[in-house]
Amino acid sequence: LDDPDLVVLDCSVTVESDGAGGFRTVNGRPAFDDGHIPTAGFADLKGELADPDSPYDYAVPTPEAFAAAMSALGVGDDTRVVLYDTSGGPWAARVWWMLRWIGFDNAALLDGGLAAWTEAGYPLSTDAANEPTRTLSVNLRPELIVGKDEVLAAVNDDDVHLIDAMPTPHYRGDYALYARAGHIPKATRV
Repeated sequence: LDDPDLVVLDCSVTVESDGAGGFRTVNGRPAFDDGHIPTAGFADLKGELADPDSPYDYAVPTPEAFAAAMSALGVGDDTRVVLYDTSGGPWAARVWWMLRWIGFDNAALLDGGLAAWTEAGYPLSTDAANEPTRTLSVNLRPELIVGKDEVLAAVNDDDVHLIDAMPTPHYRGDYALYARAGHIPKATRV
């Protein structure tokens, strides 16, 4: 944690009951403020790491906006990044993927996330991160994002495999985390 080239980021989003039998996602910052891995910053997937002009939650921002937000968190071209969350890794994996999308490959997920950290008896902190702003270049990999038309075409293409990473109850249609429950036709659950 004392390595000046290491940036640790908490990427947590909290999923909670909406009181009507469904679920909603809320910003993970309050839990972060209550205790996080020492030196960690907060990567806000409901804030600066999302497109503020999109009607959809978690829409990716422009590559430049994402790089600027990560730069402000201390991520630069020559840093190493460790990402974690409080939910077993899906939110940290999203930030990892977004970093790869803009061409940054020196990021890893903390195996087991915050739960593994605390179970191992490691300390938590409430101190604010003190990372200097760095420069993160954009070397975009546009092939890591597809549009709706490509997904619709994939439904009828036996050479394309659609994978659904949502929780199994959402995939089965038992409840909705978003506008509606279920999955894209032909998508398989991992």
